[in-house]
Amino acid sequence: MSYIQIDAAAVKILAHPLRSRLVGQLRLQGPSTATALAKELGTNSGATSYHLRKLAEVGLVTDTGAGDGKTRVWAASAESTHFATTDFDDDEDAATAMGWLERDWLRHFTTKFGHWLDVSMNWPKPWRDIFGMNDAMILVTPEQLRAMHDELGAVIERYRRLGQGNPDAKRVAAYVVYYPLDMDKAPRR
Repeated sequence: MSYIQIDAAAVKILAHPLRSRLVGQLRLQGPSTATALAKELGTNSGATSYHLRKLAEVGLVTDTGAGDGKTRVWAASAESTHFATTDFDDDEDAATAMGWLERDWLRHFTTKFGHWLDVSMNWPKPWRDIFGMNDAMILVTPEQLRAMHDELGAVIERYRRLGQGNPDAKRVAAYVVYYPLDMDKAPRR
């Protein structure tokens, strides 16, 4: 899997409603022009072009070179974004941007999963039985949780492209979220 490790500069650029959606759309649909992206996202091509250039400045998107004249074809630089929230502890602006970005991703997830709940009855039973949300409560140390995180990442990576060429395969969003159940009782450092 290709991923980009975002730094403080990148998170400050990415933490914008249109920029976040541009990267997401390019990852979902593949390379596109500012005009096509603007139409898809309900904005204007001038704003879209500006924001794509800002994203390119920090390496989140790239100009594929496939355009002609003024038309540029843009692509996401990676399939996924990685970060460690503690990378931004010493930069208040980056930490604030990361907080906004994670909440934006949460809103995006809530909207998409809510839509799935609205339309799921239109899908065949085998799909409906496997899609959905599960929860589990586990007792782990930070090291054990890191190991579990890495193992699940490896499983997801193994399945990333198994369905290529199979007409029955569908693209699926897989969200893995961890948070403490006793979140108001932070351990001593």
